[in-house]
Amino acid sequence: MPGYILPLEKLIEQFEHLPGIGHKTAVRLAFSVLEGTEEEAGAFAQAILDAKHKVVRCKVCQNLSDTEVCSVCSDPKRDRSMLCVVEDPKAVMALERVKEYNGLYHVLHGTLSPMDGIGPEQLTIRELIARLTDGEVKEILLATNPTIEGETTAVYLSKLIKPLGIRISRLAYGVPVGGDIDYADEVTLFRAIEGRRDL
Repeated sequence: MPGYILPLEKLIEQFEHLPGIGHKTAVRLAFSVLEGTEEEAGAFAQAILDAKHKVVRCKVCQNLSDTEVCSVCSDPKRDRSMLCVVEDPKAVMALERVKEYNGLYHVLHGTLSPMDGIGPEQLTIRELIARLTDGEVKEILLATNPTIEGETTAVYLSKLIKPLGIRISRLAYGVPVGGDIDYADEVTLFRAIEGRRDL
């Protein structure tokens, strides 16, 4: 069976470079682009280029922004005494969708992972500590993922921040809504018990 023609093969390969995109999905996406109009393809290509050229890191929280200071950091209604530390910009988007948190954020852009060569220098930990020197932040909410790397990062940050006299809390993890307790693993159940609250 003959392969794809070279331009199509190159497009498929580009889609395959994206995380979570296998060969079949890449083929489907490539054909979808071909089936669209030239204007749609141009708009798609322009959106990619615009994102690469116009999206920057907020100079305060390190979240993605299209301005020097993001909309969260520049919002005077946000609680500046509370700082939620997350692994990546996707976590900020998820927390903002809930509409319950009104503090500020700090994005680490990863987690500590010595096996992968990721130490404190590769994350925005220096920028985080610099934000804590003026005494405005009273509580840090560590919202890293419940993975080995996320837990390691949370413990590391906790040891760095505690001497500054700032309260440190951890996002509670547990059984998801609609989940069955008998299918939950030990770590999830432990987190659910640890994060329990009064009714």
